[in-house]
Amino acid sequence: MAENNNISNYTDDNIRTLEGLEHVRLRPGMYIGKLGNGEASDDGIYVLVKEVIDNSIDEFRMHFGLNIEIKLRENTVSVRDFGRGIPQGKMIDAVSVMNTGGKYDSKAFQKSVGLNGVGTKAVNALSVTFTVKSFRDGMVKQADFVKGKLVKEYDLVPTTEKNGTYVEFTPDEEIFGHYRFREEYLETMFRNYSYLNTGLTLNFNGKKYISKNGLLDLVKERHNSEPLYPHIHLKGDDIEIAFTHTDQNGEEYYSFVNGQYTSQGGTHQSAFKEHIARTIKEYYGKNFEPQDIRSGIVAAIAINVIEPTFESQTKIKLGSTNMAPDKDSDDNPYPLSGVSVNKFIGDFIKREVDNYLHKNKEVSDKMLEKIQSSEKERKAMSGVQKLAREKAKKVSLHNEKLRDCRIHYNSNNPRRDESTIFITEGDSASGSITKSRDVTTQAVFSLRGKPLNSYGKTKKVVYENDEFNLLQAALNIEEGIDNIRYRNVVIATDADVDGMHIRLLLITFFLQFFPDIIRQGHLFILETPLFRVRNKQETKYCYTENERDEAQKKIKNSETTRFKGLGEINWQEFKNFIGPDMKLSPVTLSKDDNIKALLEYFMGNNTQERQNFIIENLRMEED
Repeated sequence: MAENNNISNYTDDNIRTLEGLEHVRLRPGMYIGKLGNGEASDDGIYVLVKEVIDNSIDEFRMHFGLNIEIKLRENTVSVRDFGRGIPQGKMIDAVSVMNTGGKYDSKAFQKSVGLNGVGTKAVNALSVTFTVKSFRDGMVKQADFVKGKLVKEYDLVPTTEKNGTYVEFTPDEEIFGHYRFREEYLETMFRNYSYLNTGLTLNFNGKKYISKNGLLDLVKERHNSEPLYPHIHLKGDDIEIAFTHTDQNGEEYYSFVNGQYTSQGGTHQSAFKEHIARTIKEYYGKNFEPQDIRSGIVAAIAINVIEPTFESQTKIKLGSTNMAPDKDSDDNPYPLSGVSVNKFIGDFIKREVDNYLHKNKEVSDKMLEKIQSSEKERKAMSGVQKLAREKAKKVSLHNEKLRDCRIHYNSNNPRRDESTIFITEGDSASGSITKSRDVTTQAVFSLRGKPLNSYGKTKKVVYENDEFNLLQAALNIEEGIDNIRYRNVVIATDADVDGMHIRLLLITFFLQFFPDIIRQGHLFILETPLFRVRNKQETKYCYTENERDEAQKKIKNSETTRFKGLGEINWQEFKNFIGPDMKLSPVTLSKDDNIKALLEYFMGNNTQERQNFIIENLRMEED
């Protein structure tokens, strides 16, 4: 871990400018990835929050400041840490001059999570207002910015406040359009920070996030069914892992680098998956398949890497192959120079997991039962899988139900994040979407009526049911969602009772067999207007009865049309609803949601409790 330094070791001399100002506002995607409107957890407004907090986390990891206070008021975010405070002589440069920052001095921040000289500047540039204050040694320095431009610099004055930094910003609607923060996404972010930084307290709007047991707390809170054996929690220098198995399908991973959540994994997560399977296989001395060993696993891994490299500026996938560069700024090798990420993780898992299993026979016995059960289930399905794959292959060559797009999420195309598949209800609805879609990034999959209720069924049904088999083939998720073909999987059904039922059946399918599609923020509901209010001069599409009533007041001599289904909206109009202003509602899971309990409650046997829920939430619709 990084050594504790005196405050004198982080001074104006640590701030160096590498190159001139760049136009972040002109090309925001280069710095924060996609923009979005806040409906997806990886939208740009959350990246802005993360960039500010990353700097505070770096201070904590350098042993300065045990608390971070975050507040959200409408669309304004403030972050106050109690670290050393930005060196005041270079504070304005540190938040406004590109590629200027203490992170370039590897002596001050060897295992930093902040973007080198970019993070806070990007926040400043993309905010309509931005304020920074640095509290150091009884003095405070403040500066205000508008759209990245300095509008007021305050004199250095005495203060009784503790050392630290305060940043307040409001993302600019000129950049992000109409947006809103979803508190559940922010809460997940802060919870992840707490797991990786034991002893740190994050206070968000009065709610505290703190973890005593690190990744053990994460794994305990995140899995949605009972563990089959006590959680395994192991720590070493620059590495921590925790895992268990459940009776759920699939594999669930949470990976981190230098305290940063890497939602798309990377070299460290791949190494964990490889070596956990290899070590367990060698321990039992049996020729188990990796997929059987990992089936039902819930795992977390965190490592510290010196000067990590990521596959994008948003740092959601680790690209580093080595634990450290060859040499530091003084031309001296690091302790882990030349050691690959794969070997570092592999050696730790081989040593520690093997040792743990030898010492805890009750755990190894339970693990063996789970692996053998998964192997038995896979072999029982192998014949069905083979037939289903052959059928899907034949059908996919001339599948009229799938109208594909040109760019896919599992490609390297710069527009991959736009790739979307609409799952529609019937040919009339799919016809409207097909005619109005962007064929470059939007695909359409048509359902034949209502899909099967898959609650309580084994994965065998996915292969035996033609609709499910073709859908999983279209999404490319049979072997897991690492290579899912579309960033956004959008359920597009009518807003009537039948349409809602189809939504529920599809969500049940994904929860039952592919919950990671929901956990990783891929599943959405398309919101389409219920009403059209228009006269000869103006047309307004309304998504609620209140919006309709307001439109009728504003648009004189208007006529109102109630859309009964997607098929009633002509394709010329449909362009308005699946274009840049498309309204998507994400399907989410909170840490408190137990998938098994959710499915049993809504899709299992009829109970008095469910009847009461329906009665209490009954909604009458107008004809």
